[in-house]
Amino acid sequence: MTLTSTARLMDGTAVAARILEAATRDAAALARDTGVTPCLATVLVGDDPASATYVRMKQNRCAKAGIRSRHVALPQSATTSEVVEAVSALSADPDVHGILVQHPAPAAVDERAVFEAIDPAKDVDGVTLHSFAALSFGLPGFQSCTPGGVMRLLREYGVELAGRHAVVVGRSPILGKPIGMLLLAGDATVTYCHSRTVDLPEITRSADVLVAAVGRPELIRGGWVKSGAVVIDAGYSPGNVGDVEFEAAARRASLITPVPGGVGPMTIAVLLEQTVRAAAQQLGRSL
Repeated sequence: MTLTSTARLMDGTAVAARILEAATRDAAALARDTGVTPCLATVLVGDDPASATYVRMKQNRCAKAGIRSRHVALPQSATTSEVVEAVSALSADPDVHGILVQHPAPAAVDERAVFEAIDPAKDVDGVTLHSFAALSFGLPGFQSCTPGGVMRLLREYGVELAGRHAVVVGRSPILGKPIGMLLLAGDATVTYCHSRTVDLPEITRSADVLVAAVGRPELIRGGWVKSGAVVIDAGYSPGNVGDVEFEAAARRASLITPVPGGVGPMTIAVLLEQTVRAAAQQLGRSL
């Protein structure tokens, strides 16, 4: 990636490393004090290569952080009830402290029903209705990992949200919607945009903080970015391409996340941090 802009890169890799270092220390302390090692269970339905790669990556990160991982693989032909049964079993297992259901699930599986089979106390990926409600009302719970990671990056780089206009492009239940609620909790004025938004470029050009979370490569053109804006690119497409036209946007932004190395590392770091916190809560310990 050649940077020919004035924007400052938001280094998610470096920030994530610090989060993982703290999570590793906490996991070791928990194991030392209780004899219990935090455990993250991953559930993968089907044989999508990209999903399998993501799961392996998370398992490898767990091992490096001193977190046990358990993997449940279900065939492409699995029914919703079969997947729900598997997730419910993990929810009831005291040796499992966090549950991650890799998404998207095959089209025949009701993903929402599967998510709702996760015990909220183990919802370390923040995908249940309970977690979204807690996040929206500012109550204790687990955040969706990518939005949580974005907020950590914004804090790390001293981005002031109060009174600023934040535009979120995308409205998925595990990314677009929750990041908007977190920005609102930070006293930003939030606008959601989506596939039916009229005059999208005009709206994005009004954003002090612009979050691209739609999953369409380079949808956000450089000319759509306000001068001095903070640009968060939460998209990823093959070839290390995000949702934002990086070079052109970086010539206008003050801060911007690269792809890769921006939001992605933060997602995994928050997942592992929340897994350790879930284990501590279930064991009646404070970190």
